[in-house]
Amino acid sequence: MARLADYFVLVAFGPHPRGSGEGQGQILQRFPEKDWEDNPFPQGIELFCQPSGWQLCPERNPPTFFVAVLTDINSERHYCACLTFWEPVEPTQEAVCTTEDAMEREEEADEGGRVRLLTAAPPQAGQLFAPKTLVLVSRLDHTEVFRNSLGLIYAIHVEGLNVCLENVIGNLLTCTVPLAGGSQRTISLGAGDRQVIQTPLADSLPVSRCSVALLFRQLGITNVLSLFCAALTEHKVLFLSRSYQRLADACRGLLALLFPLRYSFTYVPILPAQLLEVLSTPTPFIIGVNAAFQAETQELLDVIVADLDGGTVTVPECVHIPPLPEPLQSQTHNVLSMVLDPELELADLAFPPPTTSSSSLKMQDKELRAVFLRLFAQLLQGYRWCLHIVRIHPEPVIRFHKAAFLGQRGLVEDDFLMKVLEGMAFAGFVSERGVPYRPTDLFDELVAHEVARMRADENNPQRVLRHVQELAEQLYKNENPYPAVAMHKVHRPGEASHLRRVPRPFPRLNEGTVQWIVDQAAAKMQGAPPAVKAERRTTVPSGPPMTAILERCSGPHVNSARRLEVVRNCISYVFEGKMLEAKKLLPAVLRALKGRAARRCLAQELHLHVQQNRAVLDHQQFDFVVRMMNCCLQDCTSLDEHGIAAALLPLVTAFCRKLSPGVTQFAYSCVQEHVVWSTPQFWEAMFYGDVQTHIRALYLEPSEDQAPSQEAGEAPSQEDERSALDVASEQRRLWPTLSREKQQELVQKEESTVFSQAIHYANRMSYLLLPLDSSKSRLLRERAGLGDLESASNSLVTNSMAGSVAESYDTESGFEDAETCDVAGAVVRFINRFVDKVCTESGVTSDHLKGLHVMVPDIVQMHIETLEAVHRESKRLPPIQKPKLLRPRLLPGEECLLDGLRVYLLPDGREEGAGGSAGGPALLPAEGAVFLTTYRVIFTGMPTDPLVGEQVVVRSFPVAALTKEKRISVQTPVDQLLQDGLQLRSCTFQLLKMAFDEEVGSDSAELFRKQLHKLRYPSDIRDTFAFTLGSSHTSGRPSRVTKDKSPSFRTFSRNLVKNAKKTMGRQYVTRKKYNPPGWEHRGQPPPEDQEDEISVSEELEPSTLTPSSALKPSDRMTMSSLVERACCRDYQRLGLGTLSSSLSRAKSEPFRISPVNRMYAICRSYPGLLIVPQSIQDNALQRVSRCYRQNRFPVVCWRSGRSKAVLLRSGGLHGKGVVGLFKAQNAPSPGQSQADSSSLEQEKYLQAVVSSMPRYADASGRNTLSGFSSAHMGSHGKRGSVRASGRSGGLGADVGSRLAGRDVLSPPQANGAPPDPGFLRPQRAALYIIGDKAQLKGVRPDPLQQWELVPIEVFEARQVKASFKKLLKACVPGCLATEPGPASFLRSLEDSEWLIQIHKLLQISVLVVELLDSGSSVLVSLEDGWDITTQVVSLVQLLSDPFYRTLEGFRLLVEKEWLSFGHRFSHRGAHTLAGQSSGLTPVFLQFLDCVYQVHLQFPMEFEFSQFYLKFLGYHHASRRFRTFLLDSDYERIELGLLYEEKGERRGQLACRSVWEYVERLSKRTPVFYNYMYAPEDTEVLRPYSNVSNLKVWDFYTEETLSEGPPYDWELAQGPPEPPEEERPDGGAPQSRRRVVWPCYDSRPRVQPDAISRLLEELQRLETELGRPPERWKDTWDRVKAAQRLEGRPDGRGTPSSLLVSSVPHHRRSLGVYLQEGPVGSTLSLSLDSDQSSGSTTSSSRQAARRSTSTLYSQFQTAESENRSYEGTLYKKGAFMKPWKARWFVLDKTKHQLRYYDHRVDTECKGVIDLAEVEAVAPGTPTMGAPKTVDEKAFFDVKTTRRVYNFCAQDVPSAQQWVDRIQSCLSDA
Repeated sequence: MARLADYFVLVAFGPHPRGSGEGQGQILQRFPEKDWEDNPFPQGIELFCQPSGWQLCPERNPPTFFVAVLTDINSERHYCACLTFWEPVEPTQEAVCTTEDAMEREEEADEGGRVRLLTAAPPQAGQLFAPKTLVLVSRLDHTEVFRNSLGLIYAIHVEGLNVCLENVIGNLLTCTVPLAGGSQRTISLGAGDRQVIQTPLADSLPVSRCSVALLFRQLGITNVLSLFCAALTEHKVLFLSRSYQRLADACRGLLALLFPLRYSFTYVPILPAQLLEVLSTPTPFIIGVNAAFQAETQELLDVIVADLDGGTVTVPECVHIPPLPEPLQSQTHNVLSMVLDPELELADLAFPPPTTSSSSLKMQDKELRAVFLRLFAQLLQGYRWCLHIVRIHPEPVIRFHKAAFLGQRGLVEDDFLMKVLEGMAFAGFVSERGVPYRPTDLFDELVAHEVARMRADENNPQRVLRHVQELAEQLYKNENPYPAVAMHKVHRPGEASHLRRVPRPFPRLNEGTVQWIVDQAAAKMQGAPPAVKAERRTTVPSGPPMTAILERCSGPHVNSARRLEVVRNCISYVFEGKMLEAKKLLPAVLRALKGRAARRCLAQELHLHVQQNRAVLDHQQFDFVVRMMNCCLQDCTSLDEHGIAAALLPLVTAFCRKLSPGVTQFAYSCVQEHVVWSTPQFWEAMFYGDVQTHIRALYLEPSEDQAPSQEAGEAPSQEDERSALDVASEQRRLWPTLSREKQQELVQKEESTVFSQAIHYANRMSYLLLPLDSSKSRLLRERAGLGDLESASNSLVTNSMAGSVAESYDTESGFEDAETCDVAGAVVRFINRFVDKVCTESGVTSDHLKGLHVMVPDIVQMHIETLEAVHRESKRLPPIQKPKLLRPRLLPGEECLLDGLRVYLLPDGREEGAGGSAGGPALLPAEGAVFLTTYRVIFTGMPTDPLVGEQVVVRSFPVAALTKEKRISVQTPVDQLLQDGLQLRSCTFQLLKMAFDEEVGSDSAELFRKQLHKLRYPSDIRDTFAFTLGSSHTSGRPSRVTKDKSPSFRTFSRNLVKNAKKTMGRQYVTRKKYNPPGWEHRGQPPPEDQEDEISVSEELEPSTLTPSSALKPSDRMTMSSLVERACCRDYQRLGLGTLSSSLSRAKSEPFRISPVNRMYAICRSYPGLLIVPQSIQDNALQRVSRCYRQNRFPVVCWRSGRSKAVLLRSGGLHGKGVVGLFKAQNAPSPGQSQADSSSLEQEKYLQAVVSSMPRYADASGRNTLSGFSSAHMGSHGKRGSVRASGRSGGLGADVGSRLAGRDVLSPPQANGAPPDPGFLRPQRAALYIIGDKAQLKGVRPDPLQQWELVPIEVFEARQVKASFKKLLKACVPGCLATEPGPASFLRSLEDSEWLIQIHKLLQISVLVVELLDSGSSVLVSLEDGWDITTQVVSLVQLLSDPFYRTLEGFRLLVEKEWLSFGHRFSHRGAHTLAGQSSGLTPVFLQFLDCVYQVHLQFPMEFEFSQFYLKFLGYHHASRRFRTFLLDSDYERIELGLLYEEKGERRGQLACRSVWEYVERLSKRTPVFYNYMYAPEDTEVLRPYSNVSNLKVWDFYTEETLSEGPPYDWELAQGPPEPPEEERPDGGAPQSRRRVVWPCYDSRPRVQPDAISRLLEELQRLETELGRPPERWKDTWDRVKAAQRLEGRPDGRGTPSSLLVSSVPHHRRSLGVYLQEGPVGSTLSLSLDSDQSSGSTTSSSRQAARRSTSTLYSQFQTAESENRSYEGTLYKKGAFMKPWKARWFVLDKTKHQLRYYDHRVDTECKGVIDLAEVEAVAPGTPTMGAPKTVDEKAFFDVKTTRRVYNFCAQDVPSAQQWVDRIQSCLSDA
């Protein structure tokens, strides 16, 4: 029984002591005046009576009622029911305070308050009213009873009833009611009233009335759920409302939802205004505040605010409320909506049932609580299986094994449950509900017995609802055990009673009367026996063992029985000593051990092999067992939620091996480096689990205790076996019946059990925390004093391996000791902390604890001494063999500088190598070594994943391509040790992300970095690989020629540089015209008959030249060498002038080749010979050059064969120059400065260029189109490829005019044909100067000038550099993207802006092509003239001139525009130390990318393949060849590079020039050749340049891990596979099919295209037949020629011969082509335009020959009489030649016997004139004749010159041939 009310208090308004406008509450009276002993009077009640502050009011308010909750220091809650009413303040009285009479005092107080109010505010007519509050303070929560009782007292006062108030209050204070148990009690306060108090059935279930339902109505489902989660996860929750009662209800409702957990933080449903600073407390709380103070709550950053009136919940940004774990969140949400809105389910029905009556508010409240009760039962299902009972007597001590619970529920990752289990509320739940013997309630029943039902109902909403309603009934019954039989009868005041004038204020009561009533009642109570309600205590049911909340499939590791069988087999093999078998299974076992069941299985199997806590193994067995244990442990988190580490803990101290007599090594010394061992929570859970096992054993009968000790948190194996909780429950039941001695004895036994376990664990912990080798203590030190270890390292190292590592950490002995002590100290501290915690919690006596503290250091010290011996012995074991290092294949001349350093190659951001989304094997991480050679950085190794198989992984790149080197710290993939590593990124798009093996010392790694740096940035260009290559080799056999020659070259280059200054102004004149070799003879020595003074044949040594009269020897040599350069050959091809400056030629030739720069005196970065207008004298060029940057004045580099327009290039203009010239309006004055004169020269120069063009040749002809025939305006253009032709041209007038700033081009036709003839308007400028916008700013060109400026915006070199950096990161990212998939790659690609730059380049180039094609010349004058200018000029030539799209032409283009015109390869590629700071700017690579884009759009226009472009892209950065070194011809001459090849005929030395290499390789393989090459003559290409039309070049993204980059051809060709017929084992031929992995194999080689395959097959067959295989090129040319002839017997083609249209091309149309060729203008009807295709040299002579033969064959060869008889015969070659099969044709008409190589050949190999035949006779086989043929098949044909031996395939055909030849002879 308990008092209904403890105190009755009367509180009134009083003035504020500090004189502010507000008043304050004053307690007028309180009853009883003395505090109760068991319940002192709560302080501060006055604040809570008026939470918003005490204030006077101008009108009389109705009385209010609310219940505030106060919490005292013992966490007891006091309910303060406050009824407030308002009384008038008397204005007349003086403000004097006396205490004589209560009435006076009160009035005076009011008066004082009012006076102050009046001073503050203007006086108002009318009266003021002051609040007065009646307060009941109780520890019971009976709100309605309090409301009625206080109402009654107020009614008696207002209505003036004849009832003594003292009696009523006395009765109220003495009334007692039962606490719980469902009894009913009727009380009366002696005023004719009657009230019924019902107590709840179970005290533990909260009473909520309607508060939960109201909370849901106000806030809604989602908001309440988030408040629920917030309160559970200890966040701060603040309610706002204008109603105090609502605030109290909301807080009560939230607490009711949390049941069975109790909220243990600050709980203030109604917080007074004066205490608002409580809101900034750091601890969690649930508080209600009046909405009037909302502004004060705004700046609270971490408080969740629920506005009950507005229905909103505001969660601040910094607060994260974890939601319920997933299936539960949505299930709960659905059930709540069914309860709150039953109509929702029926809303969509066509025929909804008649409206169902919804439950009453009280019932709905219980249903909502039932939903949350179910939720907790689902969440905490099986929690009792994770309780550890640590002590039973004198009081139960219970601990909860959190990790096991989370692990078995499958909720390890779940944030919500994790936080709940760590919270205070759950700790209270465990200590309150964990007790095994206690009263049970609804929740215990639910969690024990209803779990199965809840699982079954999950998918059936109706059944869930039914269950909820059943639970709601029970909850309702608990609150209202009886139907309300007795009616309440309480007097209430009348309707508007508060407005009536009450004659007098609330009276002062007589304390004596009230006290007397209270004392009377107390005396009565003392006499009565204490009413103790007997609690029904029972054993708490445990319920079924837990299951995972959501059956998550753990992917590939779902453990099938097969997997477990593999684990068992492997272990039995190990223990049976079948090591080979075990080794085979080990990879599968290690993979299976990723799954939980397999790890458990491993622990169980190993347990079976332990006898008497010990199992001695041999070394191999030990290694296997340790490896498997490490594999198990490496996936254990620090919590060990699956109990794997717990199961292995006894085993690591059981398995051991003998190292030597008396020295035993245990497994624990090899499995220490797992994070779980250094986690205190793991050790505590283990400790409590073991203590529970031993305590249980104490109380079990010996007969029962047969079962092996249970693992922590596992279900008992047998039905009849009692769990520790059952045993404890039984013991608690018997405890009161035991004698005191017996009780003492049990307590002591338990205490000593705990103590002995503590000693045992101190030993165990020292085993696992002290490292075998104290030098490894760095691991421990990293682990923050072992308190919160974070180093997630694992060792798969067994100790023999650790031994081999130990030497590298050798330290001096003194230092080592210091470290050992440090380790020992850390371990001692860790163990002591653990011992303190567990012993205090388990109630170990302080003496025992002290003893333990003394013991721990001794235990640790002893263990260290034991380990020293073990460590010493383990070092003597032979170390485990690591995988053998694979040596890389090297190029001839490449030398290894640093031998392999053991490393792991780790996966980077490209996922292909690691399996990834594309599937395929995980080739990375791989284990191997990194080698540094003079040329490359190479990694070779094998994948660490044993299932991938023995694939060799190679990744390499040239040292010269290294762009970034970064140190990283990474985990090694096998043993997860944190190791130093390096990340190397190269501009050939390779990334080596390596972790050094632990055996690689830091000094070795440092040496590697230094060497790498030295190689990457040599101090001098001569130290690069291209120069050092071969130097060591040639020294072996010095050749005389080389020796003789070198001095002459050296002196030549030295003279050249020396004379450069002297010859600056000298002119060179020769009388003879220079006639370079005809175009057909390109690349061959000039013919003997060409008597040319300047051209020097390659065989002559430069020192033997005969000096001419015109030149000094050094000058002559310069000239001769310059003439041989690519530029000159190209100028000649283009007909761009002669080497003479004689005036006789000037009229006919507009341009000439000027040697003005032969000494590189005018411009060092230009070639020696330049094309300038004929009319400009050499001495003027010096002055012109001053106007341009770097002296790069405009020179012609190409001329259109059709429009005769020329393309010029130059550097950008200096400040003065053309720009100044355009700006100056008047003519220059006579007194010119030097700058002006050069500007004048410049103007003359440009004028000369203009007048050199045909259409401007005559002075008056500026407006004529004389230079053009209408044919030239025909459709000669070609727009982008395989795409619909309906769209307009890629770069039309809009772009042109946008670039030029005016309407340069009229719009092109719709389908990309050129515009109409009006396109060439007479007023077009003759010369367009394309310059940088910034440079040409403010220029107003004179309309009379014939040139026009086109200002454009271009990017700078530094932008190329920045963009390339980003491109590299996008294509080869260092680590995986946060969001996998193509999106992140595309985003980073876009950020790089690389494709935008490509777009700009193509756009400008197409503009220039258009201008040139329309007959205007163009001068490209951008930046310094060697980066973007070079790119644009080269692209323009490539697009305009089909010659540059051949292999030879492209080489010439690069040599001319890039090498001769001085693109700064060494500077842009940062080749030397000096260039290191400027970084890498791949301008040339960008150009190749542009060519690739054009190649993609026009696949049939290029003779070279895309591989050729990649090859050049790779080697321009690799420094393997000398071609792309240095910045200009001048520098190359200075080093003696340029002409060294000319006289030198090297043997098979390594190629120094990339072109030579390409040439050699092309002879052997068609890898650089494009089979689709079928050009259309005089094609101008106009590619689309929009970014959407561009593709990412696969050079940036592809990789071949089997051999590294495929661009070093000697390395890429693996060993040939034996053909099927000749298997080495002689068995049946096996299939040669193989798996091709996209990222591993080189696809083009493993799956060659059909043509390459056929050519290879042909070569193989020829070799087998004993014929010398012919070159692939010849074969291919023959096939193409035959293809053209085939199917045209009558000169009209049939559709079968469309080889050409194998690639659809939207500009190709079938039909008659008018062929204008060297054959006159014959009409050739042909089906394809492939007239100039075929061989590499598409020279005009060959074209002519092919055309004639084509015509001949069309009209003659196919006629029947030409081929009287044909067939195959073997023919014996001339003397000493072999027999060969040939195709013979007997031609009666021409009286010939012709023979061909093949049936399809058009050109015959030889002819036997029948007129010369003397006889045909049978022959005999000679040496080398075909073996299988009959002797009679041989016959001879004897002519006047020689005897021909023939052999037919058989006798009849031989006879037939003889007859046919005879008949021919007789006809003649």
